[in-house]
Amino acid sequence: MRLVIRNGRVVDPASGRDEPADVAIAADRIVGIQPPGTGGRLADFDADRTIDAAGLVVMPGLVDLAARLREPGHEHEGMLDSELAAAAAGGVTSLVCPPDTDPVLDEPGLVEMLKFRARKASRCRVFPLGALTRGLEGAVLTEMAELTAAGCVGFSQADVAVRDTNVLLRALQYASTFGCTVWLRPQDPWLGGGVAASGAVATRLGLSGVPVAAETIALHQIVELVRVTRARVHIARLSSAAGVALVRAAKAEGLPVSADVSINSLHLTDVDIGFFNADMRVTPPLRQGADRDALRTALADGTIDALVSDHNPVAEDMKNLPFGEAEPGATGLELLLSLALRWGRDSGLPLAAALARVTSAPVRVLGEALGSLAGSAGRLVEGGVADLCLFDPQVEWRCEPQGLRSQGKHTPFSFAGTGMALPGRVRFTLVAGTVAHELAG
Repeated sequence: MRLVIRNGRVVDPASGRDEPADVAIAADRIVGIQPPGTGGRLADFDADRTIDAAGLVVMPGLVDLAARLREPGHEHEGMLDSELAAAAAGGVTSLVCPPDTDPVLDEPGLVEMLKFRARKASRCRVFPLGALTRGLEGAVLTEMAELTAAGCVGFSQADVAVRDTNVLLRALQYASTFGCTVWLRPQDPWLGGGVAASGAVATRLGLSGVPVAAETIALHQIVELVRVTRARVHIARLSSAAGVALVRAAKAEGLPVSADVSINSLHLTDVDIGFFNADMRVTPPLRQGADRDALRTALADGTIDALVSDHNPVAEDMKNLPFGEAEPGATGLELLLSLALRWGRDSGLPLAAALARVTSAPVRVLGEALGSLAGSAGRLVEGGVADLCLFDPQVEWRCEPQGLRSQGKHTPFSFAGTGMALPGRVRFTLVAGTVAHELAG
């Protein structure tokens, strides 16, 4: 389809572009970007459809580094169609999914099938992480070269820690040899068994705690192994000020590490648990205000590279339980843009700087693993892939669970939870030049 977007405010965080411009699209690529009324090839562009983007921001599609699709194996919590529809509704055009499906993504055939089904849906690009060890059991390494050839962009244990340090060392050595990135969530398996962050709130509520040391001990181990192997490691979902300090020091040393933070940890604290609100049961657990503030500062200064939705839909019967028994997880794909905007506004950042953390910065984390998309994903550039999000920056809305496209309706940011006003509403999402989502009205 040949399509032209006129009269929008084009914001490209990668280049710093922020100006009124028209965008022309043909054969899944951006063929022109130029200010309106300047003549040239866009003046007579023969389009099959014209979108009037007056009052809207035209930006690259969001890139989410952490979103569970729940299929295969957990279809009662989320189907591929429902979760990719949620991604499109949130302006997300590319996402990374962890390997903890059932069966685990530890065989090339499983990866190829997931990618095939995602392509058929045509709503969002899916980039799987392969399992670091077979069955995520932490004992036998997977065939990383074969999984990479099948389409994996990195390797992960999801939320399952490798207990044997020698196995983790060999995994990083292997990954370094093949130029692969290993994604690790830092949590000591012996200290991380609680249900809430250690502190006054957990004590008052009688909930088992997860101390900050559970994160920092694991981070110390990861950093030491990176020094030895020089493997690229992405630290998934930092949650503490002490963890931020360790990542900042590792980066200052020149170690090949990157990091992300979830929308939950960026905006909420353990106080938001209130009277055992199970929607606040997430992993990593919500920590204290000082930790949240450190995470917000680190995301602004680049110590933390990307903001992620940590989308993890949970079935109704697994959330409607006592806090300590409820399944951790929350729906987040449809909230990522709004919560990035809210953080940027609260932090006094320019719009492009806030949007960079969900577009160009995640692409840098993925790097060459994106293949042919590496040069244009997360950007608006002539000749680049036509993955775009158009949103209305003037609209504020409140999250009503039943209005979510995701099969999972539980989120800490629902009106019944925090009642937080969310800025920015996605009006259009384009994937490879095709409209994947359109909000009526």
